[in-house]
Amino acid sequence: MSESAPPIHTASEHLKRAIRDIHDFPRKGIIFKDITPILQDAGLFTQAVNLFVEANRGRRIDKVVGIDARGFLFGAAAAYAMGAGFVPVRKKGKLPAQTRTASYTLEYGEATVEIHCDAITPGERVVLIDDLLATGGTAAAAVALLGELKADLVETQFLIELGFLNGRERMGSAPVRSFISF
Repeated sequence: MSESAPPIHTASEHLKRAIRDIHDFPRKGIIFKDITPILQDAGLFTQAVNLFVEANRGRRIDKVVGIDARGFLFGAAAAYAMGAGFVPVRKKGKLPAQTRTASYTLEYGEATVEIHCDAITPGERVVLIDDLLATGGTAAAAVALLGELKADLVETQFLIELGFLNGRERMGSAPVRSFISF
């Protein structure tokens, strides 16, 4: 983070104010937390990425793992800034090489994510990044995949956490950090 960047708590407040609520998306009764205003503003996007970078300062991180799709935005940028590799966790059928898969339940069905089998060498230190922790199903599936690959999971990190949905509880023993809470 540059010397002129605001402290983390100030950056989090600026970012929180930029997030807009979209009612009844993707279906009736859901209030979607839209981060596109952050992505569209260079200063806000930089602040968001810097939150992840600063959270990992002083740690050896070999790989940043980003969850499809918004985790790619923050994860890849943070990996670049940290001098780490980037590994995508994708929706089923999107990765070309041999994969490991993990399925999880949604409030309206089931979904599956996957990771390349050779994406992580056992013992590599990784941080898992995504934009939002809600019910925790997708992140828990990603954590399970990292366990199968014998990664050393340093922390799971989320720009936003919807605390009332208790997603943190599904992370098991994986450390969880979020920068903005609703």
